[in-house]
Amino acid sequence: MIPALHRPSIRGRARADLGPLLLVAGVVLVITLLAAAVPPLMRATADRAAQEAIRKAGPDAAVQAQARWEDDYGPNGGRVRSTGIAADVDDFRGRAEEALDPDLRAALRPPITTVAAVTLAVTDGSVQRHFQVDYVQDDAGGPAVTWIAGRAPGGTADGNVEIPLNGPLWEVQVGLSETEAAALKLKPGGHVPVQDELRQPYNLLVSGIFRPVDPADPAWRTVPWVLQPSSGLDGSGSTRLGGLLSADSLPDARLAFQQDQLRRTVWFAADPDKLTWESAQQLAATAAALKATSASSGARDDSLKWDTGLDRVLRDVRAQVDAAYAQAAVLLIAVLAGAVLVLLLAADLIARRRATALAATRQRGAGLPSLATELLIESAVVTVPAAALGIALSLLLAGGAALLWTLPVVRTAISAGPAFGVLAAARATRDRRAPANRSARRRQLRTAQLRRVAIDATVLAAAAGAVVALHQRGIASGSDSALPASAPTLGVIAGTLLVLRLMPVGTGLALRQSLRSRRPLAVFGAARAAATAARVLPLLVLTVTTALAAFAVTLDTTTARGTADGAWQTVGGDARLDVPPDSRDDATKIAAQLATAPGVKHAVAAEVIDGVRVIADNNALTPTLVIVDAAAFQQLRADTPLPAAPDLAGLSGPRALVRSGDGSLRPGMTMRLRLENTDPMVELTAVGTAPAIGTATDVILVDASAGLAYQPDTVWVTGSGAAKAVEAAATGGRAETRAEVLDDRRSAPLNAGLAALEWAAAGTLLLLGMLGFALSAASSAPARWETLARLRTLGLRPRDTHRVAAGELLPPVLVAAIGGPLLGLLLVKLTFGPLALRTLTGQLADPATTVPWWLLGVAAVLLLGTLVAVVAAEAALRRHLRLGDVLRAGGS
Repeated sequence: MIPALHRPSIRGRARADLGPLLLVAGVVLVITLLAAAVPPLMRATADRAAQEAIRKAGPDAAVQAQARWEDDYGPNGGRVRSTGIAADVDDFRGRAEEALDPDLRAALRPPITTVAAVTLAVTDGSVQRHFQVDYVQDDAGGPAVTWIAGRAPGGTADGNVEIPLNGPLWEVQVGLSETEAAALKLKPGGHVPVQDELRQPYNLLVSGIFRPVDPADPAWRTVPWVLQPSSGLDGSGSTRLGGLLSADSLPDARLAFQQDQLRRTVWFAADPDKLTWESAQQLAATAAALKATSASSGARDDSLKWDTGLDRVLRDVRAQVDAAYAQAAVLLIAVLAGAVLVLLLAADLIARRRATALAATRQRGAGLPSLATELLIESAVVTVPAAALGIALSLLLAGGAALLWTLPVVRTAISAGPAFGVLAAARATRDRRAPANRSARRRQLRTAQLRRVAIDATVLAAAAGAVVALHQRGIASGSDSALPASAPTLGVIAGTLLVLRLMPVGTGLALRQSLRSRRPLAVFGAARAAATAARVLPLLVLTVTTALAAFAVTLDTTTARGTADGAWQTVGGDARLDVPPDSRDDATKIAAQLATAPGVKHAVAAEVIDGVRVIADNNALTPTLVIVDAAAFQQLRADTPLPAAPDLAGLSGPRALVRSGDGSLRPGMTMRLRLENTDPMVELTAVGTAPAIGTATDVILVDASAGLAYQPDTVWVTGSGAAKAVEAAATGGRAETRAEVLDDRRSAPLNAGLAALEWAAAGTLLLLGMLGFALSAASSAPARWETLARLRTLGLRPRDTHRVAAGELLPPVLVAAIGGPLLGLLLVKLTFGPLALRTLTGQLADPATTVPWWLLGVAAVLLLGTLVAVVAAEAALRRHLRLGDVLRAGGS
């Protein structure tokens, strides 16, 4: 049976409470827009983060296919020159394209084919220079070059000739770029002096010098050393140069090198513009599966062997995206919790305003189901259009809408009003009488207390479970992440409930103290405060929103400070110069020149060697070795915000400082290490903890006096003029400044998006808190101003009534202004660890918590300002209250 509806009552109640209902609609609109827009905006941000990572990775993120060559032995036991080898390379490219999954191929750019020889050592007396010949071709026959001297590489012989295995070195023609020809001091007709690791020479003739038509052509990214010398590709301190092969000289390159010294590869670079975060992960998984099912690298046939570094490139991005999603989920749940509490408070206000009318309707015979249906229709009419508009704005502004995140607000807005209204009508018309005997009343009181304790225990258990779940499994993007993501919110609610149970004690104590004073205003204010201290929602709204706003602001300040510290750690100073290999003999002089530059305080040269071979406790390790003047390095670090490194003091001789992420390197242990070009192993004793150096997790730091071969390749510089000085000195080297690294990280899609969300969440929560305070004051205003108006008939001045009203409203404001931020900081301590902030700040460890103590002052000013505004507004509205209304017996 459908309950009977009284439409005039529905319209009348809506007109009478139009203001509060519009307020509910406004809250629903704003929070629905925020809740619906944040998840699609985070997905778009993750898309940009993945695209940016793939662009920066370049060839490292490409999918590549390799295959062995068929043996080229001839009928007489020699090797046959094959003129069709360039066509074979093209067929190899087509075979690789056909083997790709269509979905995978659609996300990849056109293929680039390369044929690369082994790296050879340049024997012209220079240190650590290597040379590699390469053939490169895209699907359009490029990349295009212009020959400015000589000609393009041609064939050494014509036709398919067979050469004996023990014949003279077969000549192959190569072209050099302008830069590399100048570096090698070669002209057309000269030979590149090279040999392999067995000291076997090779016959490489320079046929010409070229200039690339477009140096930014994607094909050059696979062989950048052909255009410009590249550092560090063949070991620390090395430089690789390259020579360009043509289709005519490729058959000769096959003969000039041994069977397994020339490899052919097809590169399929991922197209960032076609990828999203989800499709990038699917692409990486597909490529990894293709790699796992491809032919073994030891197979001696010409089958395809697949490899990709895309999964490795996306691994760090995945960690950052997971951390960003975790923080966004925590902030969004916090905002939703604040909005739900405000909507409950608004529903309570509307029910109090309608209490008399609802009781009269009930007394005229209206049933509770009918009344609930009428109130439900009213709530739906108010909520559904507001929610629909919020979702529509989300679709328009964010390109999507997360409907699931809007359900808590929409459900609360629809159901809270009918629930509070029906409860008020039922209480006003129930015939349940208070028990006459004392034991029954005591039993009722105990039952109420037990219910309250059960509620508190349930919330506390939920908060504890959420914190434990957060620490155990973190927050992953999935349906099971709601509990750990709500840990800060549930913890704040649990803490607020505990504070709430102490409020009657505090207000009662204040009342007893005021009774001993000679100030009647203090007595009146304390009495009113004690009478309203047991109300749950007002204090809950104020404290929870303030605490969660403090949590959001602390999250932002900690991340910002961690990002700044991470930039210091990455660069090692205000600027860093990576000295080019051909200038490393002068690195110490460069550091001395930089130290005298304007605005420079310190300039310290060091050698940083990645992946040195170390034996420690019978374990083979490959840490980063840093050789530096320890005393100068300590002075440099003392002028920076970097953590102090007291163990640098007095470091000298065969003693070292160590740092290890897994504990494999510890102070007190003895280590043996071997450097390149050194025969005996060097024994070192670890005497302390090394400072963090860049992003290296395992570090061994020794003083320059340790007796190791020392050729500085890095210069750290501090001071206001460091960046300018290093950029001016970076001829042929690479300059990195702390300001650029910091700007790059702050402007990264995930960091910038999270910073905006943190401040939006904090601002929204503070606004919700002030709105909640205004609603709680409005709900208790009739009783408060009725009492104050009666006191005015006894001689209380209007100015004094304002003070009494402020005294009544002051306790929850003080608790929220002081206890809210402190409670938020407590939850910071409990929950920041699993949020993995280090993945976004670029640090090796989680950043130290940066407490924004100024927030206490801001919260106090905002809440006290709201208190003054509410009291003034109430006084203005009730200034003309008539004496007859005040003295009339009955309701307000």
